[in-house]
Amino acid sequence: MTPLPDLRILETRVYRGPNMWSYRPAVHLVVELGSLEDYPTNTIPGFVDGLIDALPRIAEHSCSRGHRGGFLERLKEGTWLGHVAEHAALQLQQEVGHDTRRGKTRGTGVRGQYDVIYGYTDEQVGVAAGALAVRLVNHLVRPDPELDWSAELERFLVQAERTAFGPSTQAILDEAVSRDIPWLRLNQHSLVQLGQGVHQQRIRATMTSNTSALAVDIASDKELTTQLLAAAGLPVPRSEAVDTVEDAVRVGNRIGYPVVCKPLDGNHGRGVVLGITDATGLRAAFPVAVEQSRRGRVVVESYISGKDYRVLVIGGRMVALAERVPAHVLGDGLHTVRELVDETNADPRRGVGHEKVLTRIKVDEGAVALVRAQGLEMDDVPDAGFPVNLTLTGNMSTGGISIDRTLEAHPDNVEIAEEAARVVGLDVAGIDFISPDIAEPVRETGGAICEVNAAPGFRMHTHPTQGEAQFVAQPVVDLLFPPGSASRIPIVAVTGTNGKTTTARMIAHVFKGMGRKVGMTTTDGIVIDERLLIRADASGPKSARMVLQNPRVDFAVFEVARGGILREGLGYQRNDVAVVLNVAPDHLGMRGINTLEQLAKVKQVIVEAVPRDGFAVLNADDELVRGMRRSCSGEVVWFSMAEAGSEVLQMIEVHCRRGGRAVFLERGELGQMIVIRHGRRSMQLAWTHLLPATFGGRAKMNVQNSLAAAAAAFAAGAHLHDIRQGLRTFTTSYYLSPGRLNQIEVDGATVIVDYCHNAPGMRLLGDFVEQLAASASAVPDLAKPSRIGVIATAGDRRDEDMRELGSVAANHFDVLVVREDAALRGRGRGDVAGLVAEGARARMADGARCKQVEIVLEEIPAVHHAMARANPGDLVVLCVDKHGAVLAELETMSQQAQAGAHLGEAVGDPDTAAAPVVPG
Repeated sequence: MTPLPDLRILETRVYRGPNMWSYRPAVHLVVELGSLEDYPTNTIPGFVDGLIDALPRIAEHSCSRGHRGGFLERLKEGTWLGHVAEHAALQLQQEVGHDTRRGKTRGTGVRGQYDVIYGYTDEQVGVAAGALAVRLVNHLVRPDPELDWSAELERFLVQAERTAFGPSTQAILDEAVSRDIPWLRLNQHSLVQLGQGVHQQRIRATMTSNTSALAVDIASDKELTTQLLAAAGLPVPRSEAVDTVEDAVRVGNRIGYPVVCKPLDGNHGRGVVLGITDATGLRAAFPVAVEQSRRGRVVVESYISGKDYRVLVIGGRMVALAERVPAHVLGDGLHTVRELVDETNADPRRGVGHEKVLTRIKVDEGAVALVRAQGLEMDDVPDAGFPVNLTLTGNMSTGGISIDRTLEAHPDNVEIAEEAARVVGLDVAGIDFISPDIAEPVRETGGAICEVNAAPGFRMHTHPTQGEAQFVAQPVVDLLFPPGSASRIPIVAVTGTNGKTTTARMIAHVFKGMGRKVGMTTTDGIVIDERLLIRADASGPKSARMVLQNPRVDFAVFEVARGGILREGLGYQRNDVAVVLNVAPDHLGMRGINTLEQLAKVKQVIVEAVPRDGFAVLNADDELVRGMRRSCSGEVVWFSMAEAGSEVLQMIEVHCRRGGRAVFLERGELGQMIVIRHGRRSMQLAWTHLLPATFGGRAKMNVQNSLAAAAAAFAAGAHLHDIRQGLRTFTTSYYLSPGRLNQIEVDGATVIVDYCHNAPGMRLLGDFVEQLAASASAVPDLAKPSRIGVIATAGDRRDEDMRELGSVAANHFDVLVVREDAALRGRGRGDVAGLVAEGARARMADGARCKQVEIVLEEIPAVHHAMARANPGDLVVLCVDKHGAVLAELETMSQQAQAGAHLGEAVGDPDTAAAPVVPG
């Protein structure tokens, strides 16, 4: 049977931060081989040779063998085509110039399906490389007549060059990375944020946050620049800006030929015509220059003969100097000009645009005309040693080359360049000199400054064709982040099955009390300095990046959900403190996560993202969380609610004796005391029953959340009294903790509004209900209250999880009202409520507390239905999705009940009113 080109991509994910597969950004392809599952590479005739022909350097990949050529050995022995696609995607990125070598391919557990993971430098290039790699593999299995591989590869390279950073931006980013400064791309071009939050700086190519807009405007106006430099006594050519060709001729006649004609506000040497010797040539040059001018104005200036030099000045100091040589070829007496250009462009250092260190020479009408002006045609053979210029300007972007002359510059010329940058006001400036020899003073040799450039390119300095490379990005980063200055803000990440939002809010509240500008993400939205900016489920990486972009934030607290980690990884490189609360059965059966162990591996990502000087705050009472300590590079801080004498507390004791940290409970006559332990030092924090969020110690879930928050705050550097004050002032009011154990009185009934939506959470909520009921029954002469619950879960949970939620709830409530979320997540209307009710009724049959189960699908009608059944003294627990709308509805009900009570008092109770007096 002949193999078919069946390889296809089922799903593409882009991880922008640490993830399940890698600590670094990666592309994840889920591929299906189809019939190719039965055809490893050694069984497909010509496949290996075709792959090597298409991507020759792929033969050098080491793969798992650990030596050059190891992947070629695997190909010849036989490996599966998903693995081949991984290496092809990596090699395609290397063809662009991205040094990307990380990758792995693993089976998904389904026959013929594989997880292909590989690193990337540029996200769009990485994704495109994967798609093209799959096309190439299929093409090698069975040739596709519509696929011209050479043309396809060229298109890929051109597209990659358009989306990738230019060499100047990349040089600054490389320097920032070497200093552990985080960066974030802000658009599809070269706008980049360096640093986080309040410490951030921005660059666009080589313009920085410190670059003056006024200075850029001045540099863009060549006439004004020349006037300012001349007024400062710096050598500049005679020049004047003109609007018409007649004015240009007039200026040329006045200042004397030869002259230069160039656009007033051009760049990259476009529209510049040099060495014009008469009025006729000036008339011909004028339209060329005016076409490149945004303002439609042209500068005519005296022509200064000499070599073209670029002096790079950063922060007022010269850091590099390069001689720029226009694009040219050297005759050999054998080949035509056209053949010499092709031979020069074949240099592997030359690429499209800024793709490589040199740019390919482009033969256009201007180049042909210039060759003709030298007495040659493109098909003529120049004499050996005869230089044929293809451009007049020495710009790298037009195919020119550069020669480093940094150490040759005369001190007077360096001083002139630095003064020119100061006069214009640029922090990063490219000063263009024309001089016979930069090693001699230009004032003596007749040289001059012909231009001052904002956002000068670095490529000629970082990758000179001849001479030593200069590390010019270093002083730029020094300007933005002086030695000793911070670039990162502290990040606390919180994950777990239940309690994430409340714990994150507690931590944020502690640090807000310390005067920090806290940025927080939760399932309720993005909060900056206690202001809700976006109301949405913001527990993913995109929301984290939004916080890190905010220039006010100096401390970040992120709720990190399982879905975001699986979808994109983390939204940052590392977190200083990772908090893992628990791992319980929820979200199983989704995105390949079918077991608790797999779920724990997902949540473990934030622990793996802890640096050596960071902390992982782990729940010692949860076995799966306890096991995450092995994946932490930093220090582990335990928290526990275990009883005295338990194995967990014994482990914590050993941990603390070795200098470790922990937060746990000590039982006393007055209740439970939260204790922070650091080494042999114990510090009492607060009684649990005095913390408002614990409802007098009855809300055990918030006792645990308080332990975790205290441990995280202590690890993040908060002082003991700040932690104590934060926890003592944190309440479950709607203003501090919307949708989490919010309590309100409605017509005599106690109503609790919460977000509980899974069975593990319902067990904790049920325990709280039992504690509240027990305290109410302790009041003498109080009728036994009823308990009414409104419950629901998300439609993407497993059927058994939905039934279990109903079963657990039936143990704690007399009446259950089952509703559904507005978003059904793939289920039919009524399906979710039916499964939850089914679980509750099955538990009722076993003798559970619940006596009645009702289904009201819409949230607000379900709330009304529950409240209509409630009597004064009853307890109503509403597990809701849109807590804002529900709280508003409850407030309306409460106001209506109060208004009715006042009306009854005014009218009088007819049953107790005195009988009317009948006249005798």
